[in-house]
Amino acid sequence: MLKIGDEAPDFTLPGHKGGHVALSQFRGVRNVVLAFYPLDWTPV
Repeated sequence: MLKIGDEAPDFTLPGHKGGHVALSQFRGVRNVVLAFYPLDWTPV
């Protein structure tokens, strides 16, 4: 479990322009905000 102030573990996701994007690509370069949004048609 992460605590406030912990560094996020690296992960890779598919990019919207193709290829993949890793969190580590932005470390020390930009701030990153992660937002999890359930799809509109799901019961979540």
